[in-house]
Amino acid sequence: MIFRPVTPAALVTGDLTGQVHLTLQPASGNDPLLPPLLGDTRDEFTLPRATAMAYELKKGEFLQIIDVEGQQCSDFTAFRADGLHRGEELMIDGTVTRSMVRRAYPGPGLLDKFYDRDMTPLLKVVQDTCGRHDTFGLACTARGYEERGFPGHVNCSDNISEVLAPYGVARRAAWPAINFFWNTWIDPGTHHIMTEESHSRPGDYVAMQAMEDLVCVSTACPDDIDPINGWNPTDVHVRIYRPETPIRRAVAYREKEDAPMSISQNSAFHDRLAPLTQHFAPARDLWVPVSFAAQGTIGEYWACRNAVTVQDMSGLRKYDIIGPDAETLLQQATTRNVAKLAVWRGSYTLMCDAAGTVVDDGTLFRLGPDLFRWCCGSEESGRLLEALAQQMGLQVRIHHLGGAMPNLAVQGPHSRDLLRKIVFTQPTVPALDHLKWFGVTVARLHDRDGAPFMLSRSGYTGELGYEIFCARADALKIWDAVIEAGEEFDIAPMGSDALSIIRIEAGLAAAGAEFAPGIDAFEAGLGFAVDMSKPDFTGKAALQRNAAAPRRLLKGLLLDCNDVPHHASPVHDGERQVGVVTSATRSPMLGHAIAIARIGVEHAQNGARLEIGQLDGRMKRLGATVTDIPFIDPQRKRARA
Repeated sequence: MIFRPVTPAALVTGDLTGQVHLTLQPASGNDPLLPPLLGDTRDEFTLPRATAMAYELKKGEFLQIIDVEGQQCSDFTAFRADGLHRGEELMIDGTVTRSMVRRAYPGPGLLDKFYDRDMTPLLKVVQDTCGRHDTFGLACTARGYEERGFPGHVNCSDNISEVLAPYGVARRAAWPAINFFWNTWIDPGTHHIMTEESHSRPGDYVAMQAMEDLVCVSTACPDDIDPINGWNPTDVHVRIYRPETPIRRAVAYREKEDAPMSISQNSAFHDRLAPLTQHFAPARDLWVPVSFAAQGTIGEYWACRNAVTVQDMSGLRKYDIIGPDAETLLQQATTRNVAKLAVWRGSYTLMCDAAGTVVDDGTLFRLGPDLFRWCCGSEESGRLLEALAQQMGLQVRIHHLGGAMPNLAVQGPHSRDLLRKIVFTQPTVPALDHLKWFGVTVARLHDRDGAPFMLSRSGYTGELGYEIFCARADALKIWDAVIEAGEEFDIAPMGSDALSIIRIEAGLAAAGAEFAPGIDAFEAGLGFAVDMSKPDFTGKAALQRNAAAPRRLLKGLLLDCNDVPHHASPVHDGERQVGVVTSATRSPMLGHAIAIARIGVEHAQNGARLEIGQLDGRMKRLGATVTDIPFIDPQRKRARA
């Protein structure tokens, strides 16, 4: 077969059940539902429902495939142009791609490429606002419709064959494809491939960069007898951007399911982090490092245990609660007694719903009699505060700081020594050496004219540590000062993987693991942060009831091996499941695997022997001994040093 380019691109048209025919169609204009342009376009066109189009993409160019109205699948594949010139069909191979990226499909970040059968990367995924696609199923076929009683139904495989024919590509009855926006998953019990309506919203898209000269094909799937297109096939829009277009990697972030989409951003510290690692992952709406190649995860772990580390924690949410009724609001919303919280002090506390379920956890700092700063995990607690303030008719302002206050965690036994070299405080606020655990102050770099920041003695490691909160404009100055001052202490940057190991050893709870929907504060192991002597707070009645007859406790498990069980692995006593693993890791300090688990009270005594089920919970068992958490430093002496 010989490669024969066609200009303009070929377009197959047809109604949902009628005869397919080949026409030509130029690129269409913008649609009001389309997202903003990502840069300088070379071309763009709309694929009306039930159609396909073939088009060429040069190396370095960017391709954006847009779901115009939402819940619309778009089959896609790409061929190496040099292969077609030789009569060889080198196209995206789903099996090779899944094997190379070690997941169902690539996404923005480290594992971001689609490959052909020779393991040559063809496209790099740069942005993805939906995050749910399929690489297992075929593009829809004539046979698939015929066998369900719809002979003659237009289908993507025939459409693909028609538009690729001018390029010398052999016709196929069934085309393997990358099925963008098709929501599929594999049922873990039956191993069936399941599907339902797409998660894509109007204007969701995938953007990719070509790594070779390519011939591509996209479809607007005609399937109207399944839920995959929301029972109503609609249009797909394609844009091609020039290679010099500055399109950065990004995923979509939504505060909640129906919230407007925002695109993930680089942290204020990114210019210092990017030269140190390529391994970033999205944390809420920011890209944060997972690990650093120079030290590796275990090296970062030991640096935090024995020296000092610095970590970008800017993904934390920060809220200022200000006004004469600020204390009243927080007293009702949080589980600790805010009236006991002095100015320049903080406390770890929870926000619960009426059922006692943990909505969010975080640190509440008091910066003045009527000034509080809440540093937490999600926007859900901000919404809770706003709703409660309105319900109670309080005079208070709740200000979401968004990305205006990036922060660093400086953690490890030499963290105080490092900060002594760079921290300046006025005599009217606590000095660095006066900060006890959860103390807070305002400081500057070096002297009274240096960059300002809030400094707290807090962290998520169980080690002596501090957190720095600053303005975006000062972020790089502060990073540079911390790194320079830390050189004599062998400072190392730390990523999220090392932090995960340390926080599990320290027995610190994480959202989606130790606390999750349906789990109250006591079952999440967070009873120490609940002050039942308070007159009232949201969830108190439910927690009082549950505390009188607890069913499950959060405990530690010391494994007899180095196998690390997965989250949600069952915990067994003989044949009966008595608990579930919430978090697990291999502990470098203990030299074997450990797990945090939620266990029925009848089986939660220290020293009890249990087993963690693997391979469907039955075929492999990991022996373990019940213990208290934290696993290391149970009195928190290191953090209080």
